[in-house]
Amino acid sequence: MSEEGTVPHRLRGSLAGLTRYDRAGRGQPVVLLHGLGMKAAIWAPQREELARDYDVVAPDMLGHGGASLPPAEARLSDYSDQLLALLDGLGLGAAHLVGHSMGALISLDFALAHPERVLSIVALNGVYCRSAEQQAAALQRAAALAREGNLASPEDTLARWFGAPVPAALAAHAETARAMLGSVDPVGYARTYRVFAGSDAEHRGRLEQLAVPALFMTGELDPNSTPQMSRAMAAAAPFGRCEILAGERHMMTLTAPLLVSERIRAFHRDIAREAIPTNRTPADADHPSAGGTAKTIPA
Repeated sequence: MSEEGTVPHRLRGSLAGLTRYDRAGRGQPVVLLHGLGMKAAIWAPQREELARDYDVVAPDMLGHGGASLPPAEARLSDYSDQLLALLDGLGLGAAHLVGHSMGALISLDFALAHPERVLSIVALNGVYCRSAEQQAAALQRAAALAREGNLASPEDTLARWFGAPVPAALAAHAETARAMLGSVDPVGYARTYRVFAGSDAEHRGRLEQLAVPALFMTGELDPNSTPQMSRAMAAAAPFGRCEILAGERHMMTLTAPLLVSERIRAFHRDIAREAIPTNRTPADADHPSAGGTAKTIPA
């Protein structure tokens, strides 16, 4: 049985904030954090599948869906603070985090600040230390959004996410993404995009202190959240591992939902079987669970 609710919280600057969330299932808590321009509903396939064994919570992140706008000069920590308020508001001591794209950045930021509240992380299609060319393109898009105040056309975004032209087999998924991009608050989107564009190196030199098991997974054909980025993050994190989904692109949560859910479940089974110590420190990196291993998962 699913439910919908809201949790109040205090934004930076003492502004009153509100987070809307969807929740379903029972068991260990899993929090699903969506990407830029999306909202909690994008996780519907994973929420339905994972709710058979987990307490699954999917919030709307700041500036998206039913959540409050982030502060005008938003920071990555504002979104991490929102997640902390959500866990506190729902009485969840610690949770498995699954973040897609911007949600992956938030998950990592939160785990570095609050490792005692995180059971594990699955970072899907995460960005990390973009090349100079990639960084310039992201900052250019952020500046255009700030200047124009809206996403004039989602075509470039959809092309990056699904390919150009969009393959016929992915057309329905692209329309789902298009509809969400078309409904997002333009102010919230622009403020969040600025954070996203400038935060790809936020965790450079910090992932070595990540004290939780982490799976970094992306699509083989993702041109922006590349396999190289996921491999680099997994290599840096003491308990990191990497998986690449063959033939998939940025929106693999939509285009391969069952495979993504299966890999999340497999990761959780692995870390339960390997019995990673509860009080983890980077010094435990010689534990059998530590890895930096990488593999490609067939479509």
